[in-house]
Amino acid sequence: MNEIIQFSEAHWESLLASVWFLICFYGYMFYSKHMALTTHCLSSVLHQYRQEWMTHMLSRDVRVADTTVLANLERSVAFFASSTMLVLAGLMTVMGSTDKVIDMVADVPFANVASRAEWEMKLLLLVGLFMYAFFKFTWSLRQYGFCAVMLGGAPTPDNQVSERERKAYAIRIARVASLAANNFNQGLRTYYFSLAVIGWFINPWLFMGLSTGIVWVLYRREFKSRTLEELITSRAEDGTVDSL
Repeated sequence: MNEIIQFSEAHWESLLASVWFLICFYGYMFYSKHMALTTHCLSSVLHQYRQEWMTHMLSRDVRVADTTVLANLERSVAFFASSTMLVLAGLMTVMGSTDKVIDMVADVPFANVASRAEWEMKLLLLVGLFMYAFFKFTWSLRQYGFCAVMLGGAPTPDNQVSERERKAYAIRIARVASLAANNFNQGLRTYYFSLAVIGWFINPWLFMGLSTGIVWVLYRREFKSRTLEELITSRAEDGTVDSL
């Protein structure tokens, strides 16, 4: 118990920075998920586009273009999943040469001299983040596979299916595709926040500042970006924009 207290007193800045990082990380995940239910953002607007896409898909006999788009999406997710494995391998290599890296970072201006235990704690945080990202990417990849199966089994215009059933099928495929996209998005957010952890190796206050900055960047891109404005404007011009 005394060792824990001594460690906390000696590294209170790093502990404070790590708590602030977790608040930013999980807080933004929670905020973006719930705000997407009531506010126009990239996630909610793109779901409307996916629903429209699947509705048009059901009216086509030939669906080569649709399967090609899904394949491209799967390829992007697979790239990040494989890249995450390479990053994890690199982090494990760094953990094997901790002393050398500590000496290298100590020469950086304004860098705090960290103990071996503190350094390993920082590396473990990075490992945990990239493991989380890997699971998100691989689950997204599987969900896109499920979406491809649903697309393959979708009724064609020649099938005797009611308009209500077609609409329900389009909604189900769009929901699965949006679930896959949301998991991919969470993996990308983890990459963003991992960049903030790099600042921790230099200074805990820089780590806190970068964590706050990442939240601001993500918020601006997902809720206030020019891309979002164009997506909403395009649907409004077509008269298909939906209220949330």
